[in-house]
Amino acid sequence: MPPPDLRTEPLAAHHDRALFTCGVESLDNYLRMHAGQDVRWMANSVFVLVDSREPARILGYYTLCATSISQGAVPPAARKYVPRYPLVSAMLLGRLAVAVGHQGRGFGKLLVVDAMRRAYASARAVGSSMLVVDAINEQAVAFYQANGFVRLAASLRLALPIVTIGKLA
Repeated sequence: MPPPDLRTEPLAAHHDRALFTCGVESLDNYLRMHAGQDVRWMANSVFVLVDSREPARILGYYTLCATSISQGAVPPAARKYVPRYPLVSAMLLGRLAVAVGHQGRGFGKLLVVDAMRRAYASARAVGSSMLVVDAINEQAVAFYQANGFVRLAASLRLALPIVTIGKLA
């Protein structure tokens, strides 16, 4: 169980992005060089996991933004939970990373659950049928599947209906 001093909050100027490393260069570089700009331009929302005892140190992060997927790409198991429009509205969990030294401690799951809660709250306000994630590799696919996501055919993309998230709450 994660320590009670952990919290997830929007990325802000006081967070030290320069020291973060998860071991995946593209995820490290995104946080260091692009996340702040994405937040300013409202292209992505970036949420960071911090310990309240060291509030500037980023232990992990994830991004959320709006997207859509074609009706044909919706996994068969999820089709009963989404409208039959050509494009299905969704939230994209675009990136998720946990700092080296904190991996394997449940922080990734903590971030996914936080993303699910935020996606569900957002869907109630603006409408969204699914939470979609683009896994970086097969190991990440297995992680998301263990957290309830269903893989889209022949891709590293997975989805979880918002209705399902609501039932988990």
